[in-house]
Amino acid sequence: MTLSSVRANSVSLDLPPLQSLIDGKWMGGAVTFPVHDKFTHETLCDIVEATQEHVGEAVRVANDAFLTKVPPPHERARILQRVAELVDQNRQRFLDLMVAETGFTVPDATGDIDRTLVSLRLCAEEATRIVGETVAFAASPGQHQRVGFTMRFPLGIVCAITPFNSPLNTVAHKIGPALAAGNAVILKPSGLTPLTAALFCQTFIDAGLPPGLLSLLQGMGDRVGNWLLAEQAIAFYSFTGSTRVGRIIQQAAGLRRTQMELGSIASTIVCADADLDRAVPKIANASFRKAGQVCTSVQRLYVEEQVLNDVAERLVAAASSMPAGNPRDERTRVGPMISEASAKRAESWVEEARLGQARVLHGGTRERSVLTPTVLTNVRDGMRVIEEEIFAPCLSILPFSKLEEAIGHANNTPFGLSSGIFTRDVNRAMAAAKSLRFGSIHINESSSSRADGMPFGGVKDSGFGHEGPKYAIREVTEERLVTFNS
Repeated sequence: MTLSSVRANSVSLDLPPLQSLIDGKWMGGAVTFPVHDKFTHETLCDIVEATQEHVGEAVRVANDAFLTKVPPPHERARILQRVAELVDQNRQRFLDLMVAETGFTVPDATGDIDRTLVSLRLCAEEATRIVGETVAFAASPGQHQRVGFTMRFPLGIVCAITPFNSPLNTVAHKIGPALAAGNAVILKPSGLTPLTAALFCQTFIDAGLPPGLLSLLQGMGDRVGNWLLAEQAIAFYSFTGSTRVGRIIQQAAGLRRTQMELGSIASTIVCADADLDRAVPKIANASFRKAGQVCTSVQRLYVEEQVLNDVAERLVAAASSMPAGNPRDERTRVGPMISEASAKRAESWVEEARLGQARVLHGGTRERSVLTPTVLTNVRDGMRVIEEEIFAPCLSILPFSKLEEAIGHANNTPFGLSSGIFTRDVNRAMAAAKSLRFGSIHINESSSSRADGMPFGGVKDSGFGHEGPKYAIREVTEERLVTFNS
């Protein structure tokens, strides 16, 4: 299918091919599904959904390509560097697509592109330094003459299933390390945001990636995903999404390996000695960017009683300075949520909390899919705004008098993805680091702090395994031991 063009709110979009990509070719089909502009709700285009036959063909092609077409490490690095260059050259096109299909504001979409360039370049660097380690045989009596070392090898076919809330950088974090390690990849992006992924995959082909090493399968809901789970030739599943779907994937994978980045109720703690001039802007940004639709967005904010009123006033002022609305307006800082239904759900949770005597200090109002940045106090255990992942621009402030209380309450969820604490007291910082049961504990940063080179993953129902190019490459390779006995 040739490139098509539509206009969304006076912005012309040159759309990528609207089909699945297999063996370097765009594949047609009879069933389609619509993609909507998340602010105007107009239909941008119809995407051709992959068939079960497409899924089988993608697996066959990927297996053949893995056996015969994987370039050597230095060439894989060159291709990944070239992809970064092409993304940067086509920055405006990626930006327009993301703003339209996700509802990201221009700053949020720009940030996703900037981080993607970092992720790709890190993957390129790591492609040339995949190494094992020497084994200390001398530790065993009588084995001191032996020499041993480990080597790492690609697994084969990696299936990446990605969410709507980061349609470029999360995709890069999954397919970049897999390709860097020498695997073939099959990508199934969110059906809510398929256009950015299609353009990204085309960019890999343009950069010289051999056909077959990267396939794209488009589809809504569980259908295409279930077909992928039934393909036993797939060696590894990398998934970002809900804990419910993660359990389904894990059950179907059996003994095959997986990496899961799942649900979250992210917490951040503000101690009385914190630098509030530094802390509050970070917390506000972490709570409301991407309309709060980030797995590490601050949902529970624990504030020591001595500074409770000061922090609340500052957060209300910060929320007031973040206009919500049209993501294409340069003044907007909080765009629409992914759908009007999602915004209605979040609004109903806020109203439920208000009826339960919680105070809405700011926000809580909705216009179609746009929910204003919301700050709540007087919330209680049992309210869904703190007991379930709200995935919306909504922050609940909870007071504490002892740090142990805040840590205990933060730990009291099924999830454990990311947390933060602001304090100038190193003893308190270390106490939190040792006691908070989260995959990441950030000192003097919010729960949403992330650098693309760091290991990123959760514990408990937030999943297991790590993103971050160096660490993800370990996930998608297998280690083999080689020994010599002289």
